[in-house]
Amino acid sequence: MTYREVFENFKKNYKPDQIKLFEMAYEFAARAHAGQKRKSGDDYITHSLAVADYLGSHLRMDTDTVIAGLLHDVPEDTKTSILDIRKNFGPQVAFMVEGVTKLGKIKLRNQQDENYIETLRKMFLSMAADIRVVLIKLADRRHNMLTIRFLPEEKRKRIARETLEVYAPIANRLGMGELRGELEDLSFAIAYPEESKWLAEQGKGHYEEAREYVEGAKKVIKKYLEDAGIKVEDIHGRAKHRYSLYEKLLRPKYDRDITKIYDLVALRIITKNLEDCYATLGVLHSKFRPLPGRIKDYIAFPKPNGYRSIHTTVFGPEGRVLEAQIRTAEMHYEAEYGIAAHWAYIEHGKPKWGYKIPKQLEWVTQLRDWQKDTGGSSAEFMEALKIDFFKNRIFIFTPKGEVKDLPEGATALDFAFAVHTDLGLYAMGAKVNGKMGKLADELQNGDVVEIVKSNKVNVSRDWLRIAKTSNARSKIKVHLKEKGGGWSFLPEFIRKK
Repeated sequence: MTYREVFENFKKNYKPDQIKLFEMAYEFAARAHAGQKRKSGDDYITHSLAVADYLGSHLRMDTDTVIAGLLHDVPEDTKTSILDIRKNFGPQVAFMVEGVTKLGKIKLRNQQDENYIETLRKMFLSMAADIRVVLIKLADRRHNMLTIRFLPEEKRKRIARETLEVYAPIANRLGMGELRGELEDLSFAIAYPEESKWLAEQGKGHYEEAREYVEGAKKVIKKYLEDAGIKVEDIHGRAKHRYSLYEKLLRPKYDRDITKIYDLVALRIITKNLEDCYATLGVLHSKFRPLPGRIKDYIAFPKPNGYRSIHTTVFGPEGRVLEAQIRTAEMHYEAEYGIAAHWAYIEHGKPKWGYKIPKQLEWVTQLRDWQKDTGGSSAEFMEALKIDFFKNRIFIFTPKGEVKDLPEGATALDFAFAVHTDLGLYAMGAKVNGKMGKLADELQNGDVVEIVKSNKVNVSRDWLRIAKTSNARSKIKVHLKEKGGGWSFLPEFIRKK
């Protein structure tokens, strides 16, 4: 992108004093990168501009973040230092640029490599300190993926795998659905070329045909909604991201058969308010027969990353299966941009629908606190990442309807510690959906769990085999260590000596 294009985009959303600061930052970065070229042959500053443009025009971040995006490669690739940035643009911008420089050291090699694991540790600590650092890094990775064709094949494959296995999951956990899909699709054909070719063959004609059908269904449904007095903000078809489609086809339920996928192109209905979401659902179900078991109310029960929407699948016009996603403009904005919406609201003022502080950062804080409490080794930290970050999440309910976010595979014991440390320490059993169970029982998404307490602490070494989350395991270890005077982790025959 050219400076003029980015500057014009920036002017649309920012105030005069912010625009002046942006101009100063561009001149500073252009001088620092003068004479540098990318592998494509473009001036290096084009990359910095693209990162800043995504942060400003798409995510609508605060000015400091956009400036930091513009300057993010200056300390590492030029003679200009962090001190120079701090002097000219202040401590906030300097802190973010320094954080992005640290995150740039992440390379997806052997997961047992100590340096790799330590860099991951720094990355997550940076997230807990200021999530904007990670948003800049995600914008940086996005543009690198868009221009990756100029790199050698081996490097392309490493970066693509890294994007799929590290950066796309981060975007997902931060509720940034659009960016996650974009990163995955940009990486898929490079990291897994044969699988990508297979999917392209499977999808031939299906995407186009699905788009045509949804376009026709849209007109019919829009008329039904108008007749019911429901005015929608927008109604459009949304094609499923290709990597997401590939992962879905691999599930046994679908048996690699693309004709079994109902949301290849889904109908997305954006309503004016919450009440119209449910009114729209009522109209759809009164006009078209819904498929049993295919209604998902993520408004009443949001996903752990904050995603809210109603999904339903009906036998639509012509009796064909159609998936519809119903949400308000607020929900749609947050589904696309996730945690970044928080800063957009601060920088540009509250939108007409208002705003509540998001909960997406809770898991970051938990991971930071776990490290602080236990001083966990690198090996333990990597194991925690595998369990608590890269696995799918489930929500479990207390009898009072409170929701706890846990990794897939978590047990009733993990749930007890997630509610409160004392509840975990005194747990002796669990009721799952009203039926007595064991602390070792693996929980399923949507379970209602009541922990049965004892009048004494019940912790034993066997619990380390039952607990799956780092939170529960660390608290069990702390208690065993205190109880055993620091020797509880050594084999019994050694402790007896």
